[in-house]
Amino acid sequence: MPLFIIQWKDRLPDGPAIRAATREAHLAWAAAQPLKIKLGGPFLTADEGMAGSLIVVEAPDLAAARAFHADDPYTKAGLYETSSVEPWRVTLPWKD
Repeated sequence: MPLFIIQWKDRLPDGPAIRAATREAHLAWAAAQPLKIKLGGPFLTADEGMAGSLIVVEAPDLAAARAFHADDPYTKAGLYETSSVEPWRVTLPWKD
């Protein structure tokens, strides 16, 4: 199944408050998704605050990945200043 990168940058200065108020709903939503989330997590500021998000998701097509993005509680709450949904392919293997 194809992979897609979904990338968001938080709205400032109110992003941290929106993120905090919506975090539990976002995590519950992510855990219940039928699409497989391969990897995900926040972008961090210099002081380890959250400043955006990145998710790698398996989806049948770009439309499904975009629908996944639109349904996210963070998206619905208006957390993001910018966002993108892009097709992606693994080229280099993960090495620990």
